[in-house]
This record gives sequence, C-alpha cells and structure tokens, in this order.
Amino acid sequence: MTRPVRATLDEARAAPIPPGSRSALLMEHGTMKLRYYAPRGADRQTPHGQDELYVVASGRGTFVVGGQRVPFGPGDVLFAAAGVEHRFEAFSEDFATWVVFYGPEGGESG
Repeated sequence: MTRPVRATLDEARAAPIPPGSRSALLMEHGTMKLRYYAPRGADRQTPHGQDELYVVASGRGTFVVGGQRVPFGPGDVLFAAAGVEHRFEAFSEDFATWVVFYGPEGGESG
C-alpha cells in the first residue's frame, strides 16, 4: 500500500469527517497526523495529547492559546503545545486550517 505524499485543498474540503470527529484525516506516518479542520460557528475543541501546528488555509480570526490572543490569516502557522487550552475565535465564515499533530503523548520537551 502506498502512503499519500500530497494532499490538496480540494481533497481536504471533500474529505469525510467521521462521526465523533471534528476534522478529516488526510495522512499519517508514525506519530504524525495531517488533518483538515474547518469549524462553523464556534470552535469547541479541547486540549490534545500531542503538539500541534496549524497552517491556516483560508480565513481570518483570533487564535487563543495559553492565555495569549493572536490574530491570524491565510498562510500563518500557529503552534499549540500538548495539553494547552486553545481555540479559534471571531473567525470568518471561510476559515479552514491544516492541522499537523506530532510527537509523543504529552508533547515534546523543550
């Protein structure tokens, strides 16, 4: 079985979101998982067990992480350490982001 080495935005937008999940899984390798997340209305996510990178595909808003509030827009990269509360607020209707989960449960040290 060949692992995917490319994921397009069109594929991500069309990917199914399994029941009980908030994002579509597009690829994985070892501890890395690439997901596509496009919340509507409100972002109700809770802290995750792995470190995360968000690469904003479209839209604008505010990213709240560990007590910090930062504006974001297309092409920005955002980081949330494992276990840290984070969410997107006041985001535009077209907001969507790639999410890269990686590393061990509990996050990387450093």
